[in-house]
Amino acid sequence: MEQLLQQIEKYKQEIAEVKAETIEAVESFRIQYLGTKGLLKTVMGEMKNVPNEHKRAFGQVLNDFKVFVENKFNDLQQSNVGSEASAEKSIDWSLPGSFAPVGTRHPLTIVRNQIVSIFKTLGFAIAEGPEIEDDWHNFGAMNLPEDHPARDMQDTFYINQNPAWLLRTHTSSVQSRVLESQKPPIRVICPGRVYRNETISARAHCFFHQIEGLYIDENVSFADLKQTLYFFVQEMFGKDVKVRFRPSYFPFTEPSAEMDISCLICGGDGCNVCKHTGWVEILGSGMVHPKVLENFGIDSTKYTGFAFGMGVERICQLKYRVNDLRLYSQNDVRFLKQFTGAV
Repeated sequence: MEQLLQQIEKYKQEIAEVKAETIEAVESFRIQYLGTKGLLKTVMGEMKNVPNEHKRAFGQVLNDFKVFVENKFNDLQQSNVGSEASAEKSIDWSLPGSFAPVGTRHPLTIVRNQIVSIFKTLGFAIAEGPEIEDDWHNFGAMNLPEDHPARDMQDTFYINQNPAWLLRTHTSSVQSRVLESQKPPIRVICPGRVYRNETISARAHCFFHQIEGLYIDENVSFADLKQTLYFFVQEMFGKDVKVRFRPSYFPFTEPSAEMDISCLICGGDGCNVCKHTGWVEILGSGMVHPKVLENFGIDSTKYTGFAFGMGVERICQLKYRVNDLRLYSQNDVRFLKQFTGAV
C-alpha cells in the first residue's frame, strides 16, 4: 500500500506540471486522465487490492486524488476560454470560403432524364420491372420462339435454376408485365438496365441501358409511330436533324423498322462514326405483333399499337461525342467532371 501511495504522489506531480494551451490539448488531458480508460480509472481499480483494514483511509486518498485531477482539468479549461474567444475574433468572416468541388449527375442519367422528359410531354407514363426475369416475360410473351438466336447462351446470362431465370436482355420484359396487368389504352416508356453476354470493348458491354416505349389503343397506325419518333428526335437533337426509316425484323413487331438520323459528327458528309454513310441508327421500332397482344388476352382486331426501343448509351454517344462505351462505367473523374454543367 505504501508503494501505491508513493505512486499517486508522483502522478500528482506529473499532473500539476501539465500545460494545455489549446482546446485540443485540454481534451487530450481529459481523455488521458479522466476518460473511461484514463489514469484515474486505473488508480481507482487498485482499491480491490487494498486490505480491508486500510480501505477507509485509502478511499479518502483516492477521493482527494480524483478532486485534484478534476480541479486541474477545470483550470485548464478556464485558461483556454480566452484564447478560444480571441482565436474566433481573429477570423475574418467576410473572406470567401474554401472551394468545394461541385458534383453532377452521370452522363447516362442526364440523357435518360431528357428522354423520359420528352416522352412524358406526349403522355407516356413510366413503367419499371425486375432485372432478374423469367423466360416467359423476357422471351415467350414477346413472340420469340425457342430456337431464336437471342435465346442462345452466348447472348443471355441464365441463372442455373428450374424453371429458367435470367438477367433480362431488354426492357421489353417490362412491356410484358404492363400488358399483363393493364388494359388498353396503354402508353408507357420502360427505362432500365439490361444484360447480354458480350465481350467488353469500346463498342459493346455486358450491361447497358435501354428505354422502350409502348402505345396500345384503337386505330393506332404506323403514322402515329413515325410522328412520335420525329418529335423525339427534334426535341433531343434539334430541328435540323434528318430522319429515315429502314425495314427491319423484330419478333414482337410487324412491320418493323430501324430509325436512322443524319450523323451529328460529320453533318451527313461521312465519317468513321457513321461508316461514311452519313447516317447513324438510333433505335428499332414497329407495330406490335398481333400474337403479342393475344398472349395477354387483348383483342388484336380491335386494338393496335406500336413499340420502340433505344440504347441510352448510343444517344449519349451522339449527344456528347463519347466514342468508348467503357468510359460510362469506369468512374474516371476526368471524364465525369466534363458533365458538371450539363442539364
